[in-house]
Amino acid sequence: MAADEGTPDFDTWVLHRGASLLRFAYLLTRDHGRAEEAVQDGLVAAYSHWSRISADPDAYVRRCIINADISRWRRFFRRETPVDDPNLLGSTDDDHAVAVTEQDAVWKLCASLPTRQRAAVVLRYYEGLPDADIAEILGCSASTVRSQIHRALASLRTTLSTTEEVTRR
Repeated sequence: MAADEGTPDFDTWVLHRGASLLRFAYLLTRDHGRAEEAVQDGLVAAYSHWSRISADPDAYVRRCIINADISRWRRFFRRETPVDDPNLLGSTDDDHAVAVTEQDAVWKLCASLPTRQRAAVVLRYYEGLPDADIAEILGCSASTVRSQIHRALASLRTTLSTTEEVTRR
């Protein structure tokens, strides 16, 4: 802790929040390597502004992580690629593999969402943040956050209903 301000120094803050930031980045990127790079790039950006943001750095650093991933995606001209339709219904065995398969299918569905929609969904349902905080992180209005989440859920519902129809045949 900084003795004069009562706010954590950068190293201490990263020590306490690093694992959480990495989990957030993994949920955002769906790839351990990209998550580590996004966190690293986000922390580099935050370090240079630490004196300004040290009172409440969580939202700022999350936004830096999101920006880092979007920038990397744009820089390398990567596009999201649709995944094969996962078998969402599966069997009703008591085997734990069924639960793992279902979780994997959910993450594959989330992976099909555009980056901003996926970020809004992760911040809402995984991080449990209210619209105002998500809006601050994403740099938009609270109504935009609600519309992004609405569009994401509608897209997921459409994909699920299509998958169920194909499975019934």
